[in-house]
Formats: sequence, C-alpha cells, structure tokens
Amino acid sequence: MTVGAIRPGGRTARVRAAVLKAAGDALVEHGFDRLDLADVARRAEVGKTTVYRRWGTAAGLVTDLLADMAEQSLPRADTGSLIGDLRANARLVQRTLVDSRQGALFRAVIVAATCDLRAADALHRFYAVRIAEWAPCVEQAVRRGELPPDTDAAEVIRAVSAPLYYRLLVSGDPIDEAMADRAAEAAAAAVHAGVFRQTSGPD
Repeated sequence: MTVGAIRPGGRTARVRAAVLKAAGDALVEHGFDRLDLADVARRAEVGKTTVYRRWGTAAGLVTDLLADMAEQSLPRADTGSLIGDLRANARLVQRTLVDSRQGALFRAVIVAATCDLRAADALHRFYAVRIAEWAPCVEQAVRRGELPPDTDAAEVIRAVSAPLYYRLLVSGDPIDEAMADRAAEAAAAAVHAGVFRQTSGPD
C-alpha cells in the first residue's frame, strides 16, 4: 500500500498527479471535512474549473486518490512460505501506517468513508483489491497441503492487518515491526488451527 513515484504522462496525467498530490496534502493537513476543491486547485496550480469539472466534489477527489494509490501500490511479496508472506504483508501495512504522510492520509480517508458513501465505496474497493492481491499466498499454502482446503484466504489477510488498524484508529499504541510480526504470527497460528475455514450457510 505504499505509494510509489508518480509515473510520467501527458498533460492530463500531470494535472491529475498535481491535483491528487494537492488533495492528499490538504487531507493530511485539514481532514476530509475541510477539503475544499478551490484550495486543492490553488495548491495544484490548476484552474478551479478543471478541478470542479473533472472531480466535482470532495468525495470525487477521495475516490480518485484511492484509485491512484491502488495503481501505485507495491506488488505482493512471494517469500515461498506462508509465515514469510504474512510477515511481509504485515510489515508493508506497518510501514504505511507509521509513515508521517501515509498514516495521516489513511486516517483522513477512513474518516471520509464514515460520512460519505462515495468515499466508503472507494475505500471498500481499494481494500478489496489489496486483499485479492495478497490472498494467493494463502491459496498457495493450501495447495502445498499446509492448510485445510476450505480455508478462507481473504479472512486470513484481513486478520493480519486488523490489529494494526486497531492501533492506528482506536488504541493509539505503537505500531512497530515487532507488533506487525506478532499480528502475522497470530494469523498464521489461527489459520493452522482451522479458525479461518469457510462456513456454509444454514440448512
């Protein structure tokens, strides 16, 4: 989930990159409730009409910002072992959340999702893509015979990052590498114990 460098492109791509960087800066500084398209246009040094025409609302900006973050997200690690992959996932989330810009940006986006349906939909899509990207590491472990065949891979990946987000949004406790490793190890222990086996609906 760590955002990489802005890719080159034509004028449209440059305008989009400048506006989304400005929107991210404004979110970090002021939060979603004070995200103003005119301020974003000023920061990005583009015309207000361009911003209003293309993005329309603050929620539209957040939606595109999440799409851009998904486009630039680092690829899934493949360490060759389930615990190695889960640790890699946990440490990637940990590095993102403790980053001075990215951590603040995710807080602002999550707040936006609690009060705006478009932002919520964008956030759900963002994490659906991230989970789908990492779920194959669990599926590979199933194929190797390490896990029950009906293991819910997506639930395992959610279990890795959930304690990290709890600390970010609720407890405020430190999010360090040791804590990330514990989250991965707890998820690995639970999945080996069959906790994440898929359940069928009622008969």
